Amino acid sequence: MELRVLNYFLAIAREENITKAARILHISQPALSRQIMQLEEELGVKLFVRSNHSITLTEDGLLLKRRAQELLSLADKTKRDFLQKETELTGEIAIGSGEFNSTKELANIIVDFRKKHPLVQFRIYSGNSENIQDYIARGHLDLGVVGEPVDIRKYEFVSIPVRERWGVLVRDDSHLAKKEQIQAKDLLGIPLVTASRDFQGDIARWFGELYDKMEIAAVGNLLYNEAMLVESGIGAVVCIQLNCTYENLRFIPLTPAVESRTALIWKKDSIFSPATTAFIGFASQCLKVISEDRI
Repeated sequence: MELRVLNYFLAIAREENITKAARILHISQPALSRQIMQLEEELGVKLFVRSNHSITLTEDGLLLKRRAQELLSLADKTKRDFLQKETELTGEIAIGSGEFNSTKELANIIVDFRKKHPLVQFRIYSGNSENIQDYIARGHLDLGVVGEPVDIRKYEFVSIPVRERWGVLVRDDSHLAKKEQIQAKDLLGIPLVTASRDFQGDIARWFGELYDKMEIAAVGNLLYNEAMLVESGIGAVVCIQLNCTYENLRFIPLTPAVESRTALIWKKDSIFSPATTAFIGFASQCLKVISEDRI
C-alpha cells in the first residue's frame, strides 16, 4: 500500500467523484480508477459504492479513510522531523495538553525555548489524558501534559510543580451557589458533568460510599463545552479551577480539599528528532528549577 495511492483514495473520498478527483490530482480518470481497483484487490474489500452521479464510502472505506489520514499525517510529521539544518535547530514539536493551570508553565517553557531556537515550530493539540496518550502511542504527538499518576512502564516523565484545585461549577441561581464549599452529600440528586478519568482516581475516593449514588448526566473532555451544559441548566461540572471565568457560573471548591498534579510525558525508548530531544532536556531542567524554587 503506497502513500501515493492513499492520497488518491482520500481525494476521491473528499470529492465523491472520480472525474473531479482525477482533475485535482492531474492524472487521467482511467489511471485513477485502476489505482483504486488495485487498492481494493490488495485489501480484499470494496471501498466505494458507485452510482451514476457520485460515489460514497462503504464501512470498510470509512475505516480506511481514518487510517489513511493518520498514516499520511504521520508520514508528513516524519518528513518535517528530518528537515534539520546543520547550523540551526529546526523542525516541529507536537505536544498534547489537557486543560490545566500547569499549561501556563508549559507555555512559558515553549516561549523561552523559542528564544534560543526561533526556527523550531510547535503544534499544540488539546484533549484529555486518554486522547493524548493514544496519540503519543501512535506517533502523532511527541509529548503530552497529563494528570498524574503516570504509567512508568510506558512513559518517561517530569512532574510539573503546580497544584490543580478541584471543585464544582454551578449556575449563580443554583442553591449550591450559596455554599462556600461542597461536600459529596451536596451533590446527591444533582446531574453531574465530568471527564471520564475524574471518577477513577482522587474524585472517586472523595465521593467514597456515595460514589455509586451519583447521577452522571454527561462526560466531556474540555471544560468550556461542559460549562455550557451547566449554563443551560444540566446541573454541575466536577472540574479543576482554571484561570478563567464563565458568565452566570460560580466555582466552589470541594471539602475535604482535593488537589492533583500533572506531568510532562513522552514515550519510553523512543528516538526523537534533534528539536524534540533538545526540548525534552530544556523543559526537564526548567521544571526542576521551578520545583526547587517552590520547596
